[in-house]
Amino acid sequence: MILPELGIDFWVVAIIAVIFIGIAKAGFGGGVGAISTPLLALAMPVAEAAALLLPLLILADQVAVYRYADRKDSKSLWVTIPASVVGIGIAWYAFDQLQSTERPLKIGIGIVSVLFVLFQLSRDFVFKQIDGVRLPNWAGALLGATAGFTSTLAHVGGPPYQIYLIPQKLPRDIFVGTNAWFFWAINLIKLIPFWFLGLLTIGNLFITLILIPFVIVGVYFGVWLNGRVRQDVFNWIIYILLSVTGIQLILGQSLLGLIAR
Repeated sequence: MILPELGIDFWVVAIIAVIFIGIAKAGFGGGVGAISTPLLALAMPVAEAAALLLPLLILADQVAVYRYADRKDSKSLWVTIPASVVGIGIAWYAFDQLQSTERPLKIGIGIVSVLFVLFQLSRDFVFKQIDGVRLPNWAGALLGATAGFTSTLAHVGGPPYQIYLIPQKLPRDIFVGTNAWFFWAINLIKLIPFWFLGLLTIGNLFITLILIPFVIVGVYFGVWLNGRVRQDVFNWIIYILLSVTGIQLILGQSLLGLIAR
């Protein structure tokens, strides 16, 4: 991607997407960071959108891992991280096969977006059903692989990983630390397919550097929102935006354009 070719539309969408990452890293909003890749995919190819955001996520993960260096459940990580490589490999194959035909990838990321919203809306019911049930290692491996796939496609690996981790009733700091270590590890692994797909270019990395300050803006904005805006209201706004974005990616058309017909 060449900087002079980027229009104002791209920069507006990219800045908003990156600010959402910062808000998520500030701990405000339920899964607000999930909207970043689908939103950016409206303005550029899916694989490039995912690759563009990856270094930013790794930087944020590094801070979290530093804070929770010795607070993690090693057994859970040994079950899920190796399995995640399988999911990452499947997503790598999909990117490789479909880069020249962008439409299936747009549909795929749109479906992941809508499923994420459905999960968030039903999460209390889901976790109630598995409350107190420690999932076997094979289930953890399957969910780890699923998290690897959805995280590579759209940086949305939280739901399957939470389904494995939450029933274990880990102490809060161990839960947060394990989550941080898992996504830090798989995001580093994801550098391999994105490198071989030719997506970690100097141009993309330069764009990432330009966007880093907006992650910091998002963090401070998230801190400011905390205590001033009800989190459930904010979450509903995000779910609506993510649903609209996902549906537009699936249909390949603007919903406003369809309504105006």
